[in-house]
Amino acid sequence: MKWRGNRRSSNIDDRRSQRVSGIRGGSGGIIRLLPAVFRLLGFKGTALLLIGIVVLAALTGNLPVLLSLLGMPSSAPTVSSSEPLQETAEEKERVEFVSVVLADTEDTWSAIFKENAQRYTPPKLILFRGEVNSACGSAHSAMGPFYCPADQQVYIDLSFYDQLKNQFKAPGDFAQAYVIAHEVGHHIQTLLGISQQVNAARSKMSQVEWNKLSVKQELQADCFAGIWAHYANESRQLLEAGDLEEGLTAASAIGDDTLQKQATGVVRPDAFTHGSSAQRVKWFKTGYDTGNVEACDTFINR
Repeated sequence: MKWRGNRRSSNIDDRRSQRVSGIRGGSGGIIRLLPAVFRLLGFKGTALLLIGIVVLAALTGNLPVLLSLLGMPSSAPTVSSSEPLQETAEEKERVEFVSVVLADTEDTWSAIFKENAQRYTPPKLILFRGEVNSACGSAHSAMGPFYCPADQQVYIDLSFYDQLKNQFKAPGDFAQAYVIAHEVGHHIQTLLGISQQVNAARSKMSQVEWNKLSVKQELQADCFAGIWAHYANESRQLLEAGDLEEGLTAASAIGDDTLQKQATGVVRPDAFTHGSSAQRVKWFKTGYDTGNVEACDTFINR
């Protein structure tokens, strides 16, 4: 990507020097992760994992900490402390990179919203290390990058990019940009009222039905990421040879079927929450090819 020297976003909140002790309870905690764990390990594997955690916590006297991690009330307070920020040259460059990519998503979506007589309000991007508190609850790096609609902020631990490269075999700066654009796609869904409609439908559905709806929501975020890539290329010529392939590789690498097969050797479509590799590639490419928000209606049966 031709990103160096481009505008950097001012909507960056760098919390990498903050350390959180005493995980805040009552906002979801690990409970929020159970669908992802379940799709990787299945019912039996998830049950064994939880039993093991409880036994270990009881034996080591850390049961109160476990309760707070599970999102249950705990007497342990949340305390944030700061320490001098130490970063490598590589991490410093990554900070500049995500700032430039975020700025470019702001340019893209501001123009699109303006064409529709609307004003785009960009999200903030929170940089953290290890764990962070959000309006959606406490989060750990193991969750990967995420968007919280309650505070309209994107959260990312930059070490995820090492995982993207080494574990998911999806290297390259455009693959990294795709991750940010996908989370911004969830912000677009919040601004358009789509996320609110999806959440309202959740209580009326079985787990299998909810999984299917979640897949549609995630695939639309992939499509919105493709729209950003379309304009980044057409309007600002940021893409270089091989960049699109990097994005498609990243989309494919984090498909539910690929992750399930890596974790258990078994693919369970009824447990998908983000979409198969083929679906994620298809919808990212749909956004990229059309640059059209209306083409990203994944909620219509096709």
